[in-house]
Amino acid sequence: MSSTLDKPSRTFPPLYKSTGDVSVDQLAFFHILEKLKTQKRTGWIDHNVPGPESISDHMYRMAVMAMCTSDATLDMSKCVMMCLAHDLAEAQVGDITPRENISREEKQRLEAEAMHNFIHDMLHDSPAAQRIEAFWREYEDGSSPEARFVKDLDRFELASQAFEYERDHGKKNLQGFFDSSLPYLQHPEVKQWGEDLAAERERLQASQAQSS
Repeated sequence: MSSTLDKPSRTFPPLYKSTGDVSVDQLAFFHILEKLKTQKRTGWIDHNVPGPESISDHMYRMAVMAMCTSDATLDMSKCVMMCLAHDLAEAQVGDITPRENISREEKQRLEAEAMHNFIHDMLHDSPAAQRIEAFWREYEDGSSPEARFVKDLDRFELASQAFEYERDHGKKNLQGFFDSSLPYLQHPEVKQWGEDLAAERERLQASQAQSS
């Protein structure tokens, strides 16, 4: 998903300092979640998409997609909660993309640092905090069928959004988003969804070619 745009500088806000008051710190966590609603996904900004989706837009649709699975071997509730937890660190560090020349290791370090801040300094290692951390860690490690399924949802949702921006805004430079997502789908059901999406895209492109 490379872009010809110059890399903007990215600065990271300071981590939250606990007050020691559980109620105050928990409210601070609830407030930082607002960043997920207001921060736009970086890849779409780089490609000049009008009114691009926010981080929470992306996570919400993933969660609903998880509810649509017919795979009875998966714990659907766990998948939904994992969808809602997997990008929580971006409330602190934002949506870091590969073109920003931040290494994968550094990105992982920044996100782990943000999650530690949420879990311990804001939520005081409560049972709820431990549950959130466990879902996030499981997703990052890809250590369960649910985590791998949710990773596929992450890829498929990205491709779905790219298709919709092509369709609705006539964007012509989004091929990289498909190349980095659809070929890597593994779960049979999500892979079928990806094939259905690719076929829909081919029909749209054929229709556009005929009308031009």
